[in-house]
Amino acid sequence: MPSLSRLCAAAALAAVLAAPAFANDGFGGLTATGLQFQEAADVQMLSEDLYLGLDQIRVAYVFRHTGDEDLTGEVIFPLPPINLSGLMESDFAIPREDLDKENFVGFTATVDGKKIAVKTDRIAVIEEPWDEKRPLSASYDSPGADVTAKLKANRIPLSLDYEKAVAALKALPQKVKDEFAAGGLAVFDDSGEAYPMWSIIERYHWTQTFRAGKDVKIAHSYRSAPPGGIFVWRDPQGGEDDYIGSLVDKYCIDKGTQSAIKKALIKSDGDGEAWWNGMAYYLDYVLTTANTWSGPIGTFKLTIDKGSPKNVLSLCVDGIKKTGPTTFVVEKKNFTPDADLNLLIVSNPGSE
Repeated sequence: MPSLSRLCAAAALAAVLAAPAFANDGFGGLTATGLQFQEAADVQMLSEDLYLGLDQIRVAYVFRHTGDEDLTGEVIFPLPPINLSGLMESDFAIPREDLDKENFVGFTATVDGKKIAVKTDRIAVIEEPWDEKRPLSASYDSPGADVTAKLKANRIPLSLDYEKAVAALKALPQKVKDEFAAGGLAVFDDSGEAYPMWSIIERYHWTQTFRAGKDVKIAHSYRSAPPGGIFVWRDPQGGEDDYIGSLVDKYCIDKGTQSAIKKALIKSDGDGEAWWNGMAYYLDYVLTTANTWSGPIGTFKLTIDKGSPKNVLSLCVDGIKKTGPTTFVVEKKNFTPDADLNLLIVSNPGSE
């Protein structure tokens, strides 16, 4: 029986939200992607039904194995690298006390409608330096150098509780501290403080067989926790340093949506200039991983729930239709994604 080396259900590219000029109080969080086949030339995605919300992400697929022999391998759902130093310096969309619990995103999966047992493990990596031009998918394709064995050999816990990591680093012999510092695993300052520089990837996985000539339904869901923060809008000024202008381009914020944002937020005036204040969430979803399957997606359906009727949604996508007070739908046939999804959801917490 040939082996399907692995089927990755990747979710969520994690990043601590940088503090731009008009969003100076942010928190890190998780974004998302879908199932990714590493070696499955004979597996077609007949359909994908994707739901993106502020609280939950759900995906349901129908796959067809067109080969002559069964394929068996691991289905892997890795969360993105979560940087420990970032957790030390910034708030996070998931409470810190939950981050070190097993399956802290509440990941569940079903195969042909039956819930399956999912195993969990963790690895540690040293990520590449931040590059805003690096594609979202790079955190899944090449998350960084694996340092799991090095940490385990020195009894450093693979924990998202950075206080545990710091305590373990401080307890290391000086020779090992020097090795960690030279290898970029940690920074030690003159006061004796320690700073872990690695990131943790939590992975969920199970063994799956794709029967020759048969369809299989795979669905999974997990907690949505997009990054976000305080949001301040002003009319775009133009120029390379115009942060609002960069948002207009990235999220296709047309004039009508700009007016809706102003209406939704709280207006304030200062130095003769108008500002509108509120909150924003930035939910990114890597669609282009679907191109690893055989052929296009037969039927693709995207449902977006913006959370509250008063929230404002903006994204770059054709054919979007409003279907309810908070929901929007996009449907396509024989769909080959050529770009990833970037969602901006603006809210006024005081209006709820």
